[in-house]
Amino acid sequence: MSVSMTAPILIVDDYNTMIRIMRNLLRQLGFTNIDEASDGRTALAKMSQKNYALVISDSTMTPMTGMELLQRVRADERTKQTPFVMVANDSNEGSEAERRSATGYILKPFNAQSLKSKLVPVLGAF
Repeated sequence: MSVSMTAPILIVDDYNTMIRIMRNLLRQLGFTNIDEASDGRTALAKMSQKNYALVISDSTMTPMTGMELLQRVRADERTKQTPFVMVANDSNEGSEAERRSATGYILKPFNAQSLKSKLVPVLGAF
């Protein structure tokens, strides 16, 4: 299994700096079709309009947390199979994300290589 580098990816974070960092890391890895949302509500609206190959979301956003977003994504028949990687501040948050059906998680801070190591099991080789 391998992933298309033009497959749409959605980054969700309430800090523009983290969105910019994540976008740059994904571009370094070769991905070109990257959308962003600054909160869970916006992410859900985008997901209702477009099928994403992957959602990468911060766990500690406001007003809707990444965990709440994950629950809403998994509860929707249309999006429940979408790969969802949570960006966690510590391993407890990461474990909680996996218990709530996240496809995986990555701990802050991370670089392009550690991001790739988390994405390959989710998306396939690239």
